[in-house]
Amino acid sequence: MKKILLLVPITLLFACGGEKEEGWATDDLLVQPSEFPAGEKVYMTSCVSCHQKNGEGLEGVFPPLANSDYLLADKKRAIDIAANGLNGEIVVNGVTYDALMAPQGLSNEEVKDVVNYVLNSWGNDGGEVTMKEVEEVLGK
Repeated sequence: MKKILLLVPITLLFACGGEKEEGWATDDLLVQPSEFPAGEKVYMTSCVSCHQKNGEGLEGVFPPLANSDYLLADKKRAIDIAANGLNGEIVVNGVTYDALMAPQGLSNEEVKDVVNYVLNSWGNDGGEVTMKEVEEVLGK
């Protein structure tokens, strides 16, 4: 009996101690770690309440960032919006949006980080922006 009790913890130790996978599973979905963790942190603090965790926004109210033709068309505009907000009508993926996005008070570094996160999340393949590009757009 003592041998069995000793084998149970050892068996559990080996069963749970295998190689770690690239992502982790939750509710049958594989969640990949972000390539841009600093940008993800900014997004989860400043953007998620409107644009949602999945980047899909709320149709007609808050535009999507996932697969967004508007976002992916112009990196400089994405930098400007992340830094200064947006006011006025825009069309994203054929849907009109006209809500105020207030400036979030982000530093240039945070702007770079969050733009890079958004450009490369939810299936977006938007490349990256550099600090030099951010400074050029923002004049700082």
